[in-house]
Amino acid sequence: MNEQNRRTKFLVVVDQTPECRTALRFATQRARKVGGNVILLHVIEPPAPDGQQWMSVANLMQEEAREQAEQLMQQLASQVHAESGINCELVIREGRKRDELLGLISEDPSIRILVLGAASGGEGPGPLVSALAGQMSGSMRVPITVVPGNLSNEQIDALT
Repeated sequence: MNEQNRRTKFLVVVDQTPECRTALRFATQRARKVGGNVILLHVIEPPAPDGQQWMSVANLMQEEAREQAEQLMQQLASQVHAESGINCELVIREGRKRDELLGLISEDPSIRILVLGAASGGEGPGPLVSALAGQMSGSMRVPITVVPGNLSNEQIDALT
């Protein structure tokens, strides 16, 4: 097993939300301090089946979603590298977010911590945080760190 595979990996589910960037900052700072690495996971959820006549539209939407995901991942990975020198692993999957996340955790034993950002609005922390940190937390193989989405970079740096 090479050095990269033995290092503690912090897994962050990324999207366009502000709380995602907060979670990413936290994971990056922790990884930097412990000599770990960061994996960015973006899941493209399939469009709801609408019938055969819309299949080409759905395919086009999936292609566009993949292009946007790749751009987002590159942007975030560049930001992480500029701030910490860490070269992130990038994973894009298609399917249900929770299923793909759990699949990746089960496939990669070097993932040691899942870092999620909680939405700071009045609608709750978000469906993924609610499902994983609440209902499923007792059955997870890795600890879950939920980072409040309203923390500033300075607050995150003080915590890590």
